[in-house]
Amino acid sequence: MANRRFVAICLLVCGIVALALAQQSSITAESLRTWLTYLASDELEGRATFSEGLGLAGAYIADQLKEAGVKPGGDQGTYFQRVEVLGIKSTNHSSVTIDVNGQKRTFNDGEGVTFARNVGGKRVFTIHEVEFAGYGLDLNQQHNDYDGLDVKGKAVVWLGPRGPRGTDERQSGRLLRSRAAFAVDEMGAAAVIGPQAEIGGQRGGGRGAAPAADFTTAARLDSPLPASVTATDDFLEFLFSGSEIKYEALKAKAQQQEDLPRFTLTGVTLTFNLDADYQVVNTRYTRNVIGIVEGADARLKDRHVAFGAHYDHLGYLQGDLPAGRTDRIYNGADDDGSGTAALIGLARTFARAPKTKRSLIFIWHAGEELGMHGSKYFTDHPTVPLDKIIAQLNMDMIGRNHDNLALESNTVYVVGSDRISSELHQILLGANAGLAKPMTLNYRLNEPTDPARVYYRSAHYSYAAKGIPIVFFTTFLHPDYHRVTDSVEKIEFEKLAHIAQLVYETGRRIANLDHDPVRDFKGPHLAVGSAAN
Repeated sequence: MANRRFVAICLLVCGIVALALAQQSSITAESLRTWLTYLASDELEGRATFSEGLGLAGAYIADQLKEAGVKPGGDQGTYFQRVEVLGIKSTNHSSVTIDVNGQKRTFNDGEGVTFARNVGGKRVFTIHEVEFAGYGLDLNQQHNDYDGLDVKGKAVVWLGPRGPRGTDERQSGRLLRSRAAFAVDEMGAAAVIGPQAEIGGQRGGGRGAAPAADFTTAARLDSPLPASVTATDDFLEFLFSGSEIKYEALKAKAQQQEDLPRFTLTGVTLTFNLDADYQVVNTRYTRNVIGIVEGADARLKDRHVAFGAHYDHLGYLQGDLPAGRTDRIYNGADDDGSGTAALIGLARTFARAPKTKRSLIFIWHAGEELGMHGSKYFTDHPTVPLDKIIAQLNMDMIGRNHDNLALESNTVYVVGSDRISSELHQILLGANAGLAKPMTLNYRLNEPTDPARVYYRSAHYSYAAKGIPIVFFTTFLHPDYHRVTDSVEKIEFEKLAHIAQLVYETGRRIANLDHDPVRDFKGPHLAVGSAAN
């Protein structure tokens, strides 16, 4: 009887200890400092995507994973996934046919319309609903052309290079330049049309292409993309020819920044023929670093919670230094050395803690600074089935206070937690409430009207675009962002450890659910008001 009582007590103690270990991340400020001091050192020369410095960083991360018993999750039993970054020359044969009350005209690329150089895979589709959305802007309470307007699956047209009168072009610059992406990504449009020189950027492109390339990408070239075109006056005059308000009148109002009406272009259909031939003119290789901690539940271990950060940065200035400057290396201690170090801590802690039901995959993405190449490549070429990844938690710049504000010493900005899965958002809230010192969760950057468009600007979006629920953690910008002064001595290591603990606890709870987080796509407003903001 005494022996049974002793065994029972031992089991109880072991259970309490295991529970305590599961609920408390052992990531310390000291360990984070050790890892980040090397990752942000001059020795790594700024960790540019195609550099020896990034290779050294990747090898260092792999060593930390191996030492802790984290299993390789990359190619051929290694910790590395080779990422192909392609420079593409596009020969575009795309066209759009406008039917206005039975009158038809076809406009070929370069003849009245210009298509994005990357039109994705070849396809033909017809849109029967075309909406004129004024300036195509949502500036929150100041101005919202989409208020009460449903454009999902429709074509959206807008005018005006500067927005309505009173628009602060400096503050709203990114929103003005990204109206095409906003209409597609935020509002669900199937096609976007703006006047020439107004639709900026090419979907799927990035910086760093060879001169002969039209765009650079690590994403698949055969994936379907929405149609995105700029149009001449000739095209737009015909498009609005059946409307009560003609194009010339709308153009004049837009030039004077007057209020623009919104209306449906009745009797109009658009048939898009997206057709481009792609020639690879430049190939470069970089590497994602991937580790896996296997789950313990026989039924659920084939499903994964993904954790991510990007480990590349900007490299170093290669030309003459400006007068008075002696430092040419962009060390990237916060961007995203902080997330990289935290991810090392998470992987090592999970490897040594009681196993979760589901498996955990840790991915250090390369090439984020050049166009999210690593995350786009992984989500198109996953090393575990993408439909087995139930959530992704991403960290980018989590080691400082926004604008160095002391009042934000306990604040982390949370983006995307509610957009795809409202249940994931509630899990995050519960994880935060369970910390010894809950953090202040700020949701300002989660708003559709966020002028910085943060939801679309880090590796998590490659997963969200595939329908995977995500949470993005950041402490946002500061005066050292993308400067050589982003150095390790400015990192708030206690805060960094605190955020890593929040990510750990959130991920642990997700991995131990008896079901996958529900994907209900309620959008980006659930979080506001549900906790401190």
